[in-house]
Amino acid sequence: MGSASDEPVVKETLEVLEQMQVDYEVRVMSAHRTPERVQEYATTARDRGIEVLISAAGGSAALGGVLASWCTLPVIGIPLASSELNGWDSLLATSQMPPGIPVACMAVGAWGARNAAFFAAEILGLRHEHIREAYENYRKQLRER
Repeated sequence: MGSASDEPVVKETLEVLEQMQVDYEVRVMSAHRTPERVQEYATTARDRGIEVLISAAGGSAALGGVLASWCTLPVIGIPLASSELNGWDSLLATSQMPPGIPVACMAVGAWGARNAAFFAAEILGLRHEHIREAYENYRKQLRER
C-alpha cells in the first residue's frame, strides 16, 4: 500500500486472501516517497516466491504502475479515494497504463479491495489447487445464498 493510512481498506483484501488460503505479505511503500523501496520489492518478488502483486494507492496511484514497470508478475491495482476527487483520479491513473505494462484495475475502495483478492485467487488457482478449490467453494456459497 502507498501509505499506512490505506490499511483500513487493504484489510478487506487481507481478509479475503486468508479466506482463500493465500499466503501474503504486506508492505507500505510509496512510488513517490520511497521509490527505491518499490524497485527493490518488485525486482526481488519473484525470487521470494511471489506470483501476484496487489497494490493499493490513492491520488496519482502510481504504485501499481511502478511495480509493473520493474517486474513481469501480474499486478492488480486497487484505486483509493484519498483526495477531493473521491478516487476518480486513482481509478483513471490505475486503469490508463501504457500498452505492455498492464495493471489490472479494480473498483475504488472496499469493493475493489475484496475483488483484488478474489482476482488474485483466480490467477493463483491456475497453479495451486487448494486456492482454486477455496475460490470455487466461495462461489458455490454465493450461488446458494
